[in-house]
Amino acid sequence: MEEQRVRISDIAEELGLSTATISNVIHGKTKKISNETVQRVMALLEERQYIPNMAGILLAQNSSKITGVFVNDHEKYEGHTLDDFFVSSSLNYLSTEIEANGQFMMVKKAKNAEEIIKFASMWNMDGIVVIGFCDQDYMYLRNHMRVPFVVYDGYCEKPERILNITIDNYNGGFQVGAYFRERGHKRALCISDNNICVDLERYQGFRDGFNAGEVEFVLIPMRKEERWEFYQKNHSLLETVTCVFAVSDYYAMDLIHFLQKQGLVVPDQISVAGFDDSPMCQLVWPPLTSVRQDGALRAKIAIEKLRELKEKKEIETEIRLPVSLVVRESTK
Repeated sequence: MEEQRVRISDIAEELGLSTATISNVIHGKTKKISNETVQRVMALLEERQYIPNMAGILLAQNSSKITGVFVNDHEKYEGHTLDDFFVSSSLNYLSTEIEANGQFMMVKKAKNAEEIIKFASMWNMDGIVVIGFCDQDYMYLRNHMRVPFVVYDGYCEKPERILNITIDNYNGGFQVGAYFRERGHKRALCISDNNICVDLERYQGFRDGFNAGEVEFVLIPMRKEERWEFYQKNHSLLETVTCVFAVSDYYAMDLIHFLQKQGLVVPDQISVAGFDDSPMCQLVWPPLTSVRQDGALRAKIAIEKLRELKEKKEIETEIRLPVSLVVRESTK
């Protein structure tokens, strides 16, 4: 037979107190209750393994203790947004920091800023973290929402009254370009699904780092089937370069998979590097050279600054974190 859940009335009856007194202790409203009574109530609650109704407690405290994390449900993810290497690792880091700050994390995929506002309001969120959106979305959130938010990964050209925690995308690309140049590569390819925002910064850095060499920038389709068809039709382009910089680890690994299917050997015939240094970089073959960003540090700063925003403290509008190149067997 299933054991019945302990109720406030059960605790009150056993101690000879009112249910209001027990409820006040549970909700932390103990100013008018003696320490002795509080201790008696707490001891019996623990002994009887009372499970509080958190929704009621949080409602009484006028705080949901929910930190929302909104991820741009972009078509390039092909319905697998949360499986993306960068997104999944970011959520892990954020989860650790949010829980350490006594909050609950709620993850939601969103298509636009209006959807973020609607959901944040519905759940009375204390604060939110947004991943993968662009300038116009952040401006809309700033002008139409009172819930404090931080930009965790996205492009924000002029972060006025918006906290943007970004990385040095340009320098990351520059490091890859300089690495290839120093190893004697003369013709390089940079692939991305767009030529704006952070991807543009990464390409510009790569181009400048490669310097004397020739760099071609190619826009590739977002969907895998169309992307492989594109590679097949432009196979001659891949044969004319000796190195490729993909602006994300996913596109780098996907390209390596295609090249291997075509019988090309990485890195003997062509070197490939990515960006983000996601955990998968060490699990694929050959292990992927990539630009590393400190995800744990980024998450820690994001949640710290979000707390400061909620406390209405003055904070800087942009924090740019350094990156470093991690060389592995996919390049030479």
